[in-house]
Amino acid sequence: MSDLVITSPANQRLKDLVTLRRRRAREATGTTLVEGLEETTLALDAGVRPLALFHCPELMLDPQVGAALVERARDLGAEIVELGRTAFDKVAYREGPDGILAKVPAPGRRLEDVELPDGALVLLCEGVEKPGNLGAMLRTADAAGVALVLSADPVTDWGNPNVIRSSKGTVFSVPVAAASADEAWAWLAEHGVEVVATTPDTDVEHTDADLTGAVAVAVGSEKYGLTDAALARAQHRVRIPMVGQANSLNVATSAAIVVYEAVRQRRRS
Repeated sequence: MSDLVITSPANQRLKDLVTLRRRRAREATGTTLVEGLEETTLALDAGVRPLALFHCPELMLDPQVGAALVERARDLGAEIVELGRTAFDKVAYREGPDGILAKVPAPGRRLEDVELPDGALVLLCEGVEKPGNLGAMLRTADAAGVALVLSADPVTDWGNPNVIRSSKGTVFSVPVAAASADEAWAWLAEHGVEVVATTPDTDVEHTDADLTGAVAVAVGSEKYGLTDAALARAQHRVRIPMVGQANSLNVATSAAIVVYEAVRQRRRS
């Protein structure tokens, strides 16, 4: 049977895809969108089985590589749909589309399904709002071998297409979960994970804390940082030394600095 071909941007299938830019639609269907050759390839490498793959040969920068990805998705059971240029422009959500868009199961695990290794390094994000920051932290987590990125009281869902885009698809290669703050803290305590809170209100520098055991590096919202409740619950507080006029770093930068200090300590020990 031949692949479906859609050329009209008014097609109902495309309208349904566009609705997945909204969180409510993603949560109702349990699906989301991955756009881009690199991001889709990484998702498949991480074990994602796409439900459908939409491709536009006219937009592919390397038609041979793009065609290989299409066949790989077909072999995984995905429906293959070819789109005309104007049709693809209708569903593309990023600048400079490269002709690949996949509909996939939304990323994320239930906390009860997560298994942590001994001495796990976890990244706890409380109330982080911006998809770009979540994506940047996921790329750090992927590079550093973080066992879990846990979103507490999430403002943005893991399936947000802009999280997927800014993470370069690593949202599929790093275990991620979301829960209320109470659930997240209870789960960490149950698994013997001590929380290291990042805050300027302490004398302990991040390099002076022991980050070699089972620890969760906790960062808070872009505007306010960690809540008072989170700081009170944390077993440790650390600060990143700063000598400039600003009193805080970007949350993704802060997370990267402390996570890689944990990596350094673990490699040394």
